[in-house]
Amino acid sequence: MKIVIAGAGEVGTHLAKMLSNEEQDIIIMDTTESKLAALENYNLMTYHGSATSFANMKEVKAGSADLFIGVTPYEARNILACQIAKSMGAKRTVARIDNDEYLAKKWQEYFSRIGVDDLIYPEYLAAGEIFAAIKRPWVRNWFEMLNGELILLGVKLRDNATFLGQQLKDLGEVSRFMHVSAIRRNRETIIPGGQDRVEANDIAYISTTRAHIKDVIRVCGKETFTAEKLFVMGGSEIAEQLIKFTGDHYHVKIVDPDLDRCQELADRLPDCNIVHGDARDTDLLEEEGISDYDAFIALSDSSEANILGCMMAKEHGVRKTVAQVENLQYVNEAEALNIGSIINKKLLASSRIFQIMLDSDLDNAKCLALHEAEVSELIVKEGAKVTRSDIKDLRLPAGITIAGLVRDGEGQLVRGNTRLQGGDHLVVFTLAGAIHKIDKAFK
Repeated sequence: MKIVIAGAGEVGTHLAKMLSNEEQDIIIMDTTESKLAALENYNLMTYHGSATSFANMKEVKAGSADLFIGVTPYEARNILACQIAKSMGAKRTVARIDNDEYLAKKWQEYFSRIGVDDLIYPEYLAAGEIFAAIKRPWVRNWFEMLNGELILLGVKLRDNATFLGQQLKDLGEVSRFMHVSAIRRNRETIIPGGQDRVEANDIAYISTTRAHIKDVIRVCGKETFTAEKLFVMGGSEIAEQLIKFTGDHYHVKIVDPDLDRCQELADRLPDCNIVHGDARDTDLLEEEGISDYDAFIALSDSSEANILGCMMAKEHGVRKTVAQVENLQYVNEAEALNIGSIINKKLLASSRIFQIMLDSDLDNAKCLALHEAEVSELIVKEGAKVTRSDIKDLRLPAGITIAGLVRDGEGQLVRGNTRLQGGDHLVVFTLAGAIHKIDKAFK
């Protein structure tokens, strides 16, 4: 697949690096040479030029692209670049935007007509993930797959989890209602086999069905609670989008050090309590009653400040913390520090791009780009070779596991003697860099 990426900023560079591991033909273009120089050692081509120049777009042969992605910092340029690419013959185009109005269904036909097939708004995606984390504060991640028929959970395990130390193949009753699809341990992601065990302080990615959520909570040793009072550090764009998700069902306080921004937020968010100050200041936290809040959400521009803010909130007894960590090298450290759910816009944007790359039904499917892993939804084709043997005999490539499936509209977990059928909808977990193996394995 030929993929042209316009914009070597944070999102574009991250996408280019990740997609370069997937055996794709990648070209990334930007008007700043220094940004491109940092990509010279990756399996991709760089081009110094503008995606709004017809001449430059012809030089990179944007018209032959299977996927054109406009992710410059400028919404209008991204939309225009997609229009140009589409007019030259690009099969599919994606534009990064900064306006949630454009995501409304009533405008989909308009954007499609002008040559923009898909829109990505990273801040909106981040706000949605944060809202999901607040609604279910006992998990690190909650993903509803295949229209909610399968649930994928990221759970931090403590000493009170009942299945610690047991080989996964021996879980017995537990394996009836949940499947451990991946494990994060000591800054490493593991796709486990039957001989592997989960340990205290692992983050286990567990697939289950909605009917068995209470069972998962029980064996993981978790307690549920409702988060109603939210303390937000940083009045960012993500914070604004989050308020649209929470509506008037939550009490929200936003603290920001920029007085002008506070005044702007007060005008735009009249139902929120806006405070001018630095949420890393212990005295301010105590003055604002931090210990009375159920969740602390750190959304400043600094990953370090967000991590520190969550640690301080934990010390004050806040049960649920969420940190925006944009420096990927800090994600591992943040997990080790036990600061709760971690949000990264680049990974969220990658999720959307990967799904488009897999050419799945975007209305019903998704691809989740976790740190060092991806989760995809696939449909088994009639007569595919994976339907000829039980799962235990398929010899799937290393780094791939089937987390669950939906058959005849009903979600179910898979076991060694499960045999896939044409039309089955699968949830597949892969290590980063192995997603290109899915197409080959499931044809």
